Amino acid sequence: MNTKAFEWEGANATARAMRRWLAATQPKKLVSAVKKIEKEVLRGRDEALRELTIRLDKVEKMPGSLRVEPAEAEAALAEIDLSVREALEIAAANIRAVAEAQVNHERRDIQLPQGQTVTVREVPVAAVGVYAPGGRATYPSSVLMCAIPARVAGVDHISLASPPGRDGRLSKPVLAAAALCGIDEIYAIGGAQAIFALTVGTDTVVPVDVIVGPGNLWVQEAKRLVAGAVGIDSYAGPSELMAVAGSVTDPEWVALDLCAQAEHGPESPLIAVAADGHVLAAIQDAVEQRFPGEGDGAPRLAIAQVPNIDSAIDLANAYAPEHLELLDDSAALQADRVRTAGCVFAGRYGATAFGDYVAGSNHVLPTSKSGRFTGPLGPGTFRRKIATVEVTAEAAAKLAPHVDTVAKGEGLPVHGESAMIRAEKGA
Repeated sequence: MNTKAFEWEGANATARAMRRWLAATQPKKLVSAVKKIEKEVLRGRDEALRELTIRLDKVEKMPGSLRVEPAEAEAALAEIDLSVREALEIAAANIRAVAEAQVNHERRDIQLPQGQTVTVREVPVAAVGVYAPGGRATYPSSVLMCAIPARVAGVDHISLASPPGRDGRLSKPVLAAAALCGIDEIYAIGGAQAIFALTVGTDTVVPVDVIVGPGNLWVQEAKRLVAGAVGIDSYAGPSELMAVAGSVTDPEWVALDLCAQAEHGPESPLIAVAADGHVLAAIQDAVEQRFPGEGDGAPRLAIAQVPNIDSAIDLANAYAPEHLELLDDSAALQADRVRTAGCVFAGRYGATAFGDYVAGSNHVLPTSKSGRFTGPLGPGTFRRKIATVEVTAEAAAKLAPHVDTVAKGEGLPVHGESAMIRAEKGA
């Protein structure tokens, strides 16, 4: 574990210093490399996807099709260990319950003084692409986290893309999760190429309207490049954790929480914060027992001693971590003061691992400080608002002169004429 202690310079300055040190090192020329993948997918379509999957995912044998038949997912659900199936079903039920509580299908009709009515209603997008990471691990949990809120939102068509193993096939837990969610299309495709394929479509891959899911730097860069052509959830990865400990917090618990996030890879920022220097030293010792090595391949842990717990909350708001654990009792009482974290775990029993799997909250969360302006994936990610305006003759007569005035002021006089003709001749 690479560890660095930070002197307290105030919340904003300390957060900036931490972020500079913890920032994930991007592969050289990452942007140009991802753009090259995009060009290959646009030019070669399915054949390019096969070549990229063999080359980048180290697949030794590709099946006949990039598409996985639904029967294979149903078979996986029937074949997986019963304890795994039970855990997935509990997670699915909790995720669905939280998602359903967030949906408001009602429409709002606003009657305005001049007589016009503006109706605002929500509708689901038509097609969603879910990306579930692979490689270091497989993520059936990400399938549930993305697909269930989409279904609750009313999405008709859901596609799943995930990197295959060396045999060219997806893992049974991922397929089982897909079967639990009733996913319509499953593709054994990973990486940036999967994001581009879901955006534009190929002979096999159906294009979608919104792409969601966590991923590595390559996947996130691809999502950034396609944003606008499709909707995306947020910049979700690499995983981050800030743990705020108190004087009676068990250092071993904190160390396990931090090391659990380190399992996602050395690029995941880890932060331990406390007002008590002895607690921080004990946490550091416990973490380094788990990760004794140092160097480029080791995770990085930032440690900050703060003046008090209030300052710890200020630091969290300045840093905007993906996951924030408030393990100190007084810190947990201040959970409502947190404004920027993706998900807050309040209390000593609130390990991030519960949120990663079965608590019901979503683990697709904003990273890289994007929690300042966005939040967890949920049904709202897949719904958009539509406004309908009904203008009566009376309202047109009252509003048109104002339209004419503003339009002329903007140098767009025909806008005014368009409104005035209805006031003058529509009665």
